[in-house]
Amino acid sequence: MPRKFFRRYLPDADKLRASRLASLFGGLLAHPSLWCLNRRSVSRAVGIGLFAGLVPGPLQILSALVVGIPLRANLPVAVLVTFYTNPFTIVPLYLLAFEFGKFLIGHSGREVHIEPFVMDWSNLGISMHRMMEWSMSMGWPLAIGLVALALILAVVGTLAVRLAWRTYVVYSWNKRKARRR
Repeated sequence: MPRKFFRRYLPDADKLRASRLASLFGGLLAHPSLWCLNRRSVSRAVGIGLFAGLVPGPLQILSALVVGIPLRANLPVAVLVTFYTNPFTIVPLYLLAFEFGKFLIGHSGREVHIEPFVMDWSNLGISMHRMMEWSMSMGWPLAIGLVALALILAVVGTLAVRLAWRTYVVYSWNKRKARRR
C-alpha cells in the first residue's frame, strides 16, 4: 500500500513538530493534512516539490514549505521531492529549461557569458534581488523555460501520483475481492 511505503521512509510528524526549527512556524504546522498520507495530500506535495525543485538557488526547500502550508500538502514529501535537483541533475535540467524557453519564445539563441552567483547570507533581501538579476542576465529563454518546465513537471507529477495511487487501490480491491471468493 502506498501509505506503508511512505510511512516507512518519512519522519514521524510529532517528532518534526517538536523540533526547534518547526517551532519557528508556530501553529502553522499543526494542521493534520500537512502530515496526512492520502492521495490528495501526497500528490499535491509531489507537484509542489517538483515545482520548487527548479527554484534557483538555495530556496527550494523554503519555497516548498511556503507553498505547501497553505495548500495543505504533505510537507515531508514536498521537501523530499525537491531533492531531485542536485549537483548532478541541475545542469541538465537548466539546459533543458533554456532550450525549452528558446523553443517557446522562438529565440535564435546567441551565446551569453554568465558570471557565477554568490549568495550573501548576511543580507538576504539584497541577495534575492541580485539572484533575480543574475537569473535574468541569462536571458528570457531560461526564465520562461524554468517556469514552463516547473509547471509541466508539477502537473505531470501530480497526475502521475494520483493515477498510480488510484491504480494501486483498485488493484488491491480487486485482489481482496478475488481472495474472498
